[in-house]
Amino acid sequence: MPLARLMAMAFRSLIDDLHDRLRARGITDVRPAYGFVLLYLRDHDATAREIAELMGTSKQAASKLIGAMEGAKLVRRAPHPTDGRAHRLALTRRGARLLTTVETIYRELEDEWAEVIGAPAVASMRADLLAVLRARNDGELPPVRPGF
Repeated sequence: MPLARLMAMAFRSLIDDLHDRLRARGITDVRPAYGFVLLYLRDHDATAREIAELMGTSKQAASKLIGAMEGAKLVRRAPHPTDGRAHRLALTRRGARLLTTVETIYRELEDEWAEVIGAPAVASMRADLLAVLRARNDGELPPVRPGF
């Protein structure tokens, strides 16, 4: 089986398990697409245009996504310092807490993988993926973004 197909299945499994566990913790108002935006905003503020580029969508679709995230109190808009027509987006406290919860759940899921294949295999998989990604991206990790 092609590695790409296996990786796609593993990704889908992890995302589905993540959202099941978020719901079990009472977090029911998040969608998978939110994660890409939250991760991006963790490192820097952005405009709706930048979010549209990240997500590979139109600015209108990005604005709709941002509106839903704003309604869920995960992001906030502030006036852009140099462009009166634009807004800067930033994480709210709730958005930052959600990212912390997600990282905790990912650790749980990785621990479960380690129960199946062993902790050294999980560590090796991580190191191998990091090496391949950095080799293909001039030593940097690419942004996390939807690929479908």
